[in-house]
Amino acid sequence: MRVILFELGPIKIYGYGLMMALGIVAAVVVTCFRAKKYYNIDPDLYFAGGLIGIISGLVGAKLMYWIVEIKAIIENPKILLDIGSGFVVYGGVLLGVLVPIIYLRKFKKTTALDKLDLAMPGISIGQFFGRIGCFLAGCCYGKPVPEGAWYGIVFPEGCDAPAGIALYPTQLLSALGNLLLAAFLIWYTHRERFRGEIVCLYMILYSIGRFLVEMLRNDPRGEVGIFSTSQFISFFVLAAGIALWIFFYKKNWSPLRHVGPFVRPDKKPKEPENVKEEEKCE
Repeated sequence: MRVILFELGPIKIYGYGLMMALGIVAAVVVTCFRAKKYYNIDPDLYFAGGLIGIISGLVGAKLMYWIVEIKAIIENPKILLDIGSGFVVYGGVLLGVLVPIIYLRKFKKTTALDKLDLAMPGISIGQFFGRIGCFLAGCCYGKPVPEGAWYGIVFPEGCDAPAGIALYPTQLLSALGNLLLAAFLIWYTHRERFRGEIVCLYMILYSIGRFLVEMLRNDPRGEVGIFSTSQFISFFVLAAGIALWIFFYKKNWSPLRHVGPFVRPDKKPKEPENVKEEEKCE
């Protein structure tokens, strides 16, 4: 748990910011690699869509944080000036997915659903790095563990978490959950039965995992009745995932399949030079 990982002269490298950057790079690289190697999709399409998704995702995560902390912002408007911290994952995923969909449909004239199926594992990997950043910064911390519990994490002074108290490692639980989810989605991609199924599985599994981890968290993050804001949102994400799964299942749109190395459409394979004229015509 180190808020500042190291310093390069006057420049301080913060653990949270570095992990966020690594997460963004990992999400784009993994998705582009899989698009090029396993599917007949131009990776440049993902690169452009990924950059748009990154920017819109950061904006969405910040906007959702402001909505969650609206009471605190009214009392202390200076919170709005803190751009480097305070993000809510659900807002980032929502806007980070919605804006690229609009971009692909409006400007690239292509369907977005199959592209999202392929991108979801990369998004989950990016979230894994983000949660490691939360652990380094001490944010998104858990409740105190029972006395003497071996799994408690004690944060030092200077972190967002209260120092000197053994807490549930909610950041690491979230990180592990995201990594397992990414592995499962990659494995299931080649067993996908209909287009949109991977997106639905992500929504269903992530919302369930997020709801459970929220039960152990103890940081101020807004609330709706007896539930935290993220738990409340999880209900809607879970319901939407199930509803979309049923809808896509009935539509039965063909999913992406393993088609071998990517070949650009403008580069046609060369014909063998020793083929005779009569062999070319059938």
